[in-house]
Amino acid sequence: MEKKQQIKKSTQRSDAEKRKLVNRLNRIEGQINGVRKMILEDRYAPDILIQSSAATSALKSFSKEILSEYLKNNVSTDIRNNNTESLDDLVKSIQSII
Repeated sequence: MEKKQQIKKSTQRSDAEKRKLVNRLNRIEGQINGVRKMILEDRYAPDILIQSSAATSALKSFSKEILSEYLKNNVSTDIRNNNTESLDDLVKSIQSII
């Protein structure tokens, strides 16, 4: 039986966009490391919860940015070209995370 060759999809981003997203991830990583340090230092639980919530919020904001750019750049272009593949992929992604 032949295996279907899976096509690896990608999203093109400008260098500026990549830099912006990586900077956001670096800040999130710093927040997570801060929470880890708080745990190791036996810090007060409510303080840890506040920092954990801030990291969660930052990651949600990151996801919203990815979604926004995908909608603006990929989905809208595909719909104008009567192609719903990117929209279908987005729907599948959303269904898998909620």
